[in-house]
Amino acid sequence: MDKKPNVLIVSLDDRWGKYREELKRCKNEFSEEAVHDLRVATRRLVAVMDILRMLDPHPRVQKVRRALKNQLDSLDELRDTQVMLVEVSEAMANFPDLKPFEEYLQGRERKLLRRARKEINALQISELRKRIEKSHVSLQENANGRGWTAHLLSAVDQAYVRTMQAFGQIEESQPASIHRFRVMFKKFRYMVEIVNPVLRGYPETYLEQMHDYQSRMGDIQDAVVFLNALAEYAEETGAPTTLVEVRDSFERHRHELITKFTDRMEEIKVFWRAAPKQKFSWEKKDESVHRSSRHRSAGGNTRIRRRQPAPADRQGEEENAQDRTGSEKPGSGN
Repeated sequence: MDKKPNVLIVSLDDRWGKYREELKRCKNEFSEEAVHDLRVATRRLVAVMDILRMLDPHPRVQKVRRALKNQLDSLDELRDTQVMLVEVSEAMANFPDLKPFEEYLQGRERKLLRRARKEINALQISELRKRIEKSHVSLQENANGRGWTAHLLSAVDQAYVRTMQAFGQIEESQPASIHRFRVMFKKFRYMVEIVNPVLRGYPETYLEQMHDYQSRMGDIQDAVVFLNALAEYAEETGAPTTLVEVRDSFERHRHELITKFTDRMEEIKVFWRAAPKQKFSWEKKDESVHRSSRHRSAGGNTRIRRRQPAPADRQGEEENAQDRTGSEKPGSGN
């Protein structure tokens, strides 16, 4: 497996290039889709830095990661607002009382879009470039020795351990515990995509299963964000009684989503090895083929605003692809 010690260098170069491409496009053609794609590219670059800081804990790596994470955080409220607008548009036929709430969200979106455009246009990446170039050089100097792949997989092992710790703390009655797990799983998932080229026999279907697994948690978080915003709006306007039926409906929907996730939450155990010295599930000859977890709901809204995890990034197979592999498909994740 040490025949491809440069997998992290390839990931760093590709994702840094993709980030710069999407940032340039967002500055030149500011739009909801452009902001969306920039977020995806940023998250994928953060995933590389997450692995890199485990292998090379230099302060510059943490500084790059922090700068990128701050950029993501600054766009969170905009993304949440746009997701809620999709929910409102879908629910309007059954709940016409949501019209004032929709107008409230539209006003928030306009304000957040103006702020996002200003912040993105002001972004300067000269310092990021210098630090990433130094990280590239450092990787070239250290990524050729024996055992490099083992170190790389060890970083993913550590991420998986932290993910499983969060998994063990999930309480069905506490959606926040699912959200904390989702954050950890997202980091783990992106790391698996990076190291995938050095994993012998890693089933391609697992990448899609992880996408769907994260998507189910994203749906829960969308419902939580919507209910919180609805409560905030009702308190501000002093008209909570007209929204009781809406709130009850979305609370039932949230409960259904939680049940849908928890019924299949054990799937995470197939995506990685339980411990560093153990075999991966696909290496166990006596293990039955794992059933695909792809059960997408039909009839979903196809607009870009719907929250959705980025599709699997098969970098090892499509390193030279010219399409926007980081773009998220419409469907349900931040």
